[in-house]
Amino acid sequence: MIKKLTELNGTSGAEYSVRNYIISEIKDYADIKTDNMGNIIAFVRGKNKATKRIMVDAHMDEVGLIITAVTAEGFLKFETVGGIDTAVLLARRVVTERGVKGVISMKPVHLLSSSEKGKLPDADSLYIDIGASSKEEALDLVNIGETAVFMEGFRPLGNSFVSKAIDDRAGVAVLISLIKNAEYDFYATFSVQEEVGLRGAKAAAFSVDPEYSIVIESTTASDIRGVAEEKTVCNIGAGAVLSFMDKATMYDRELFEAAKAAAEQKGIPCQVKRAVAGGNNAGAINVSRGGVKTLAISVPCRYIHSASSVASKEDILAVYSLAKEMIGKIASGEIDD
Repeated sequence: MIKKLTELNGTSGAEYSVRNYIISEIKDYADIKTDNMGNIIAFVRGKNKATKRIMVDAHMDEVGLIITAVTAEGFLKFETVGGIDTAVLLARRVVTERGVKGVISMKPVHLLSSSEKGKLPDADSLYIDIGASSKEEALDLVNIGETAVFMEGFRPLGNSFVSKAIDDRAGVAVLISLIKNAEYDFYATFSVQEEVGLRGAKAAAFSVDPEYSIVIESTTASDIRGVAEEKTVCNIGAGAVLSFMDKATMYDRELFEAAKAAAEQKGIPCQVKRAVAGGNNAGAINVSRGGVKTLAISVPCRYIHSASSVASKEDILAVYSLAKEMIGKIASGEIDD
């Protein structure tokens, strides 16, 4: 499922293929509606009625590019959609919504001036080469405002795997599995436009009006050579990641502690995020209406927001197990106000 999901293309605002796939997977397990923004809001009927209104969220969009202009020579100018470092763009293959393939420009090293060597180019100087020889030819193939994504697909990598869009198609896969194996009723939201400001989740949370929420996300792992242990944030292979605070949310302390205790009790591999950094849809859900008690359970991911993100199957299974456990504890009333 993760292979299928990561190989679908769906930048913020253009999540069509991802949305269609999700609906095809859950249509027999939930009452589904799609709101005006494109969020999927599904009411999942479990084996037992929940004592609390719970919203479990995963966002379906990925970082990418949007075409802003075409030069006289037929090159495409673009802006990034979401946070992409210039270093991961250079010489990367991309594909547009309409299936046109291209490569992002990179000046040959032997043509760099002494002042340019060792420096990243200005992002504004980059373009996409689709092999067109004129503006007219390029505009027959692409539209201004059309999005593009990295082309690289899913590949095994030792005990892990590498792909684009692990953030947050891994979370989407977890949420689909939670729906298919629901013990308790809950609301599942597959939200749009997380990468450009948590917009979809804000609208979805207003509609659902939950008392509790669990956000299934992917988060940065910097457990690579040359990074001090205290700055690695989290580790691939060490299990689900729990956050106590990030740049968008101060997480509910009771839920955070209950999740740690549940992981220990059930033998679910789990770790605490060792940095106050980043943010996710919890930042919008947490402050919806009168406030929502919120927990984030994340998949550790190396090289996030790139064409070659890396994650572990075992960590994803741990996220699934811990999320299912916490849905049960909240829905059953074991965790109460």
